[in-house]
Amino acid sequence: MKIPFNKPAFVGNELEYIKQAIYIGQISGNGHFTKKCHHFFEEKFSSKCLLTTSCTDALEMCSLLLNIQPGDEVIIPSYTFVSTANAFVLRGAKIVFADSQSDHPNMDAESLEQLITPRTRAIVVVHYAGIACDMDKIMELAQRYSLFVVEDAAQAIDSYYKGKPLGTIGHLAAFSFHETKNVISGEGGLLVINDKQFEKRAEILWEKGTNRTAFFKGEVDKYGWVDVGSSFLPSDLIAAFLYAQLEKMDVIQSKRKLIWDTYFENLLPLKEQGHIKLPLIPEYATNNAHMFYIICKDIDTRDKLIAHLKKQDILSVFHYLSLHKSPFYASRHDGRELSWSDFYSDRLLRLPFYFELSPDDQEKIINTIQEFFN
Repeated sequence: MKIPFNKPAFVGNELEYIKQAIYIGQISGNGHFTKKCHHFFEEKFSSKCLLTTSCTDALEMCSLLLNIQPGDEVIIPSYTFVSTANAFVLRGAKIVFADSQSDHPNMDAESLEQLITPRTRAIVVVHYAGIACDMDKIMELAQRYSLFVVEDAAQAIDSYYKGKPLGTIGHLAAFSFHETKNVISGEGGLLVINDKQFEKRAEILWEKGTNRTAFFKGEVDKYGWVDVGSSFLPSDLIAAFLYAQLEKMDVIQSKRKLIWDTYFENLLPLKEQGHIKLPLIPEYATNNAHMFYIICKDIDTRDKLIAHLKKQDILSVFHYLSLHKSPFYASRHDGRELSWSDFYSDRLLRLPFYFELSPDDQEKIINTIQEFFN
C-alpha cells in the first residue's frame, strides 16, 4: 500500500456540523459556525479574528489594510510560498527578499536592518514549520523604523514564542487551514488583527467593501459600498468542518507531536553519523509538529533519496524554491546572493506527515531512509 505525503483527517463532528449548517438554513458566509470559530480564536488570541477563504486571502487583506502602494517596499523571506509575496505584489509593492538563517529556514533577523530603506513599509515574517522567528528582534526593529509587521503564520497554529501564541505578536497575522495543515477545512484561512486601528476597516474589506457587518450589528441603519474590498469570507460549510477540527485540536496535536518525536528519535543516529541534519527548535520557540523534514548533504543526495523512497511507495517532497530566483521575480531582484535560502531549496526534504500515519507505516519510512544511507 502506498504511503502518501499527506492525508486529510476526519477527527470528530465534521459531517454532523456540515449537516447542521444546512438545516440551520444559512450556508453562505458569516453564519452560525463562522461565529463559533471567531469566538474560539478570539478567546485564544485576545484579538479580533475573521475567517477567510484561504491564508492567501488573509494576506491580501493585510496588504489592503496597510494601504500598500506602488513603489512601497516590503521585506519577506525568499524561502516561502508565493502567496507571501503575491499579496503585496498585487498592490504594486517592490519585494525585498531576506535570506534564511544558517541553522533554520526562518528569515535571518540579524540581516533585516540593512534591507530597510525610506520606502520600506512592512516586514512579513514566515514561521517556517510552525517554528517562531526571533520576534523580539524583529518587533524592535519595526518599532525603531516605524514599520508594520505581518506574521505569515500559515503553518503555526498552536505554536508559541516565549509563551505568546504566534499570530498575536505582529500588527496583523494570517493562518491557513489548507488540508496539509494541522487543523484543516480543505481550504480556509484566518486574519488576526492585533492593532485595533485596523478592526473596523477589516470588516468592511471582508464584506466586499460594504459596511454590512456594522449593519447586522445594529451600528448603522443601512449598509452600502464604502471602501474597496472583496468576497473574503468563506462558506459556513467550511467553518462547520473547521469548528469540528478545533474541538479536537488537542487530540490532533498530541498525535502529531508523537509522530514528530518518533521521526526525530529514530533518525538522530543518521544525524550523528553526518548523513543528514534534523530540525532545530530554538529555546524561545515551541514545536507544533506541523511537518518533519531532513536536510541532505546536497541536491543529488536528496533526489536519490526521493527516488529510493518512491520505489517503496513512499511519497516525500521537497519544499520551496527560492522566490528571488523565480521566473516571475528574478529580473526584479536586486542581485544579492541569498545562499541559505538556496541551501534549503536544494537540500530540504519533507517526510510523510498526517494525523492517521500509522506506527507501521512510519517505521517503514524510517527503515527505508536508514537503508538508503547505510
